[in-house]
Amino acid sequence: MATKRIAIFGSTGQLGTDLVEVLLGSQSFEVFPLSHQDADCADAEAVRKVLLATCPQIVINCAAFVRVDDCEDRVEEAFRVNAIGAFNIAKSCAELDALCVYVSTDYVFDGSKATPYVESDSTLPINVYGTSKLAGELFVRQTAPRWLIVRVASLFGKTGARGKGGNFIETILSKARQGETLKVVDDIRISPSYTRDAAVIIGQLLAKNATGIVHAANTGSCTWYELARSVLATCDISAQISPTTSDCYPTRARRPKNSALESERLAGISGFFVPTWQDGLMSYLVEKGHVASPKSATVH
Repeated sequence: MATKRIAIFGSTGQLGTDLVEVLLGSQSFEVFPLSHQDADCADAEAVRKVLLATCPQIVINCAAFVRVDDCEDRVEEAFRVNAIGAFNIAKSCAELDALCVYVSTDYVFDGSKATPYVESDSTLPINVYGTSKLAGELFVRQTAPRWLIVRVASLFGKTGARGKGGNFIETILSKARQGETLKVVDDIRISPSYTRDAAVIIGQLLAKNATGIVHAANTGSCTWYELARSVLATCDISAQISPTTSDCYPTRARRPKNSALESERLAGISGFFVPTWQDGLMSYLVEKGHVASPKSATVH
């Protein structure tokens, strides 16, 4: 079977790094990693030039301005990267007749739903970041003849989110090991997702020639407090930890009270088991060397 050429924008980010590794491990794809230095997605001519040079059949856009609070103050930059960048890549995909894959976010939802959001739910972002990512989704759908929008949520991976200075799990472990008393928000519900698992899901979707909108989060949901407790319990670390409300930690950007994701499409498209967030957490902690590899990766 002939290999397909894939270009990945944002290849050095938290998800992009794992995507490169996962896709390189497949015999089905030839991968062209593209960092910000290779091409700024907001520069239409730079995007066109680098894509015409490699002529990929699939282009994955992981490039994003992800600092949610900073987006409130830097609205133009948020839209320049997350929306205009998405448009530029989609436009070049149209010229090349390439599949345009846009990585989006749980923050396109307002959080008012009591249960996890599925692909067919209506979007209504409540902050600039979510609005800029939804604009990117719309540009992709409008511009690229073939497209796949993959929404991910509350990512954690070995590379860490450079724009955010790491990830939540490492922050909790660091504070606990320093003996700090932890107060963690317990009124915001999320779908913690391991970037390696998300990368595998995306690889499966590409192998199945999937299109449309797909949610690629680990299954299940929890609050930030429940996630922190699970991290400490799995690592066998004793720490003073208590739940609190988001009102105690006001932020510039509003956060959805519930941004948990669920897929009504994934099982039918890919036909493989999606790990729970607990399994993803265990895999991450093993990968980072925080815990030894268990014979059975079951987390309670």
